[in-house]
Amino acid sequence: MTATILDGKAIAARLRAEIATQVAARGAAGAAAPGLATVLVGDDPASAVYVRNKHKACAEVGMHSIGIQLPVATSQAELLGVVAELNARADVHGILVQLPLPAHIDALAVISAIDVHKDVDCLHPENVGLLAQKGRQPRFAPCTPAGVMHILQVASIPLAGANAVVLGRSNIVGMPLSLLLVRADATVTIAHSRTRDLAAVCRAADVLVAAVGVPEMVRSDWVKPGATVIDVGINRIADPAAKSGSRLVGDVAYAEVAERAGAITPVPGGVGPMTIAMLLSNTLRAAEAETKEPR
Repeated sequence: MTATILDGKAIAARLRAEIATQVAARGAAGAAAPGLATVLVGDDPASAVYVRNKHKACAEVGMHSIGIQLPVATSQAELLGVVAELNARADVHGILVQLPLPAHIDALAVISAIDVHKDVDCLHPENVGLLAQKGRQPRFAPCTPAGVMHILQVASIPLAGANAVVLGRSNIVGMPLSLLLVRADATVTIAHSRTRDLAAVCRAADVLVAAVGVPEMVRSDWVKPGATVIDVGINRIADPAAKSGSRLVGDVAYAEVAERAGAITPVPGGVGPMTIAMLLSNTLRAAEAETKEPR
């Protein structure tokens, strides 16, 4: 068996084209372009690349974006002041404070200060609470988990009644993705480092999501034949054969698992491209909500 490759790069490209069409339609109707503001504290190179990519994506779909970069010594009070200013700006529909923040800043306090209607990362406790409550409609879904769900939807992977195992319990991916899978009527197990007989738990999954940050942790004998495997991990490992001396791998041993799974996302080119696409989708959603019901 050779797995079907779930091409997140292609799926994200189609979604971004749809978003661009909707943004253009807003403009033709006289509505303001959706606006995303990013706040970066410090000079972490990886964070700077992530933020730059988000602004590039905004420009490609016709969105307005604002980038604010603050020195690493910025105080928590100063950062909260910036967030308050962005909350008040009518041209800003989405606010993203790039994580991680410097150690002297309480990230939860900053996230909690973002207007819940502009929390396009869906990290505010109120928005997470809506996601967790049965019968409530969340304003947004966190970008990477939402990207996973979009891939599963496009690929027509059946979720109702399926056994889904989420390997990892972070607040960014594992926990919110579990909630989204429950909303899709899957039976969900959250597995982690304390799970007994972890391989056996994963082997019971119809849908297995790996989000632990351990290179190639999931081996072929962890996977049920024909299962759908979603690899959220992005890890750089040494590879003397590569021109750069290293290469990117996921949390799944791709080559061997692809021979056993029914469908699988590659790394790179799987879940990664979906994250920014879903950020654009959330920003558009925030702008549409503001247009329909001004606060």
